[in-house]
Amino acid sequence: MSKLITMKEAAELFKDNMTVMSGGFMGVGAPEKLVTAILDSNVQDITLISSDTALEDTGVGPLIANNRVKKVIASHIGTNPMTGKKMIAGELDVELVPQGTLAERVHAGGAGLGGVLTPTGVGTVVEEGKETLEIDGAKYLIEKPLRADIAILKAYKADKAGNLVFHQSARNFNPVMALAADLVIVEVEELVEIGDLDPDTVVTPGVLVDKVLA
Repeated sequence: MSKLITMKEAAELFKDNMTVMSGGFMGVGAPEKLVTAILDSNVQDITLISSDTALEDTGVGPLIANNRVKKVIASHIGTNPMTGKKMIAGELDVELVPQGTLAERVHAGGAGLGGVLTPTGVGTVVEEGKETLEIDGAKYLIEKPLRADIAILKAYKADKAGNLVFHQSARNFNPVMALAADLVIVEVEELVEIGDLDPDTVVTPGVLVDKVLA
């Protein structure tokens, strides 16, 4: 079965109240075509998991600006004033997570683990409301795993089997988010035939990718 889909077909995959993970960092490596597909779908009340909320018109920022998101789980929102305004107004629930912790929570979700033990945030506001555990005299936070209904990614190249190659810093959160979603959709700069990719350059194997935007 072909993994290739159109923008219209991609838009039809999103539903209200879904949890969506997005790759990218400050718009770099962000799947902006798939963000547009979400906007085209008129879906509401998304829980968005992303490293940041980029700018109002960049990366996942348009989802915030167009009132499609009810909750954000991210490590940084400072470059998108709209995120802060909506949070202060009570229109958007924001869970701020240290970036390394965010990555490990996604890893845990992909690996089927019950959570992550981390010293990051101990003794700060990050600790509030969380379980802790002491091991060999050191205190750790128990951070719960993160998974999504859909992960949207951007890659430099893909073949028609969904094997992915990333380019420099645009790799960022994309590979890890391919591990922790029920459905993985990727947009690419270049689509090639099966067999055209050097296997040594493949970061995310096609077995983890469900759909490729054609």
